[in-house]
Amino acid sequence: MKRCVMTCSSSGHPAASDWRDRASCVGEDPEIFFPLSDLAAPGTEAALARAICRRCPVIIACRTWALDHGEDDGIWGATTAAQRRAIRRAMTETVPVVRRRGDGSGEESLADQHRCGD
Repeated sequence: MKRCVMTCSSSGHPAASDWRDRASCVGEDPEIFFPLSDLAAPGTEAALARAICRRCPVIIACRTWALDHGEDDGIWGATTAAQRRAIRRAMTETVPVVRRRGDGSGEESLADQHRCGD
């Protein structure tokens, strides 16, 4: 079987561009991105991985991929598994409708905030 070098993406398709090919973590020890525990001292074990992520040109694509695929392990896009769970929860919560005052100020009045069934 022929091995692809530099012309294949992570998906194995020749010359296909993939965000993973441009990631700052390419060539780093994968163990850095999968700390054993982040519960005792949050951020301590993940600090190096998150520092690498913060300088990455594809940080948003990486984070989005992890969120979209329910990745619950490791550091992805400078986020921990707990942070991604919180983001997913926040994305599924309904956002209350903000009522604006009719005076053009763009502010919500206290009366408008507490008025029901107008």
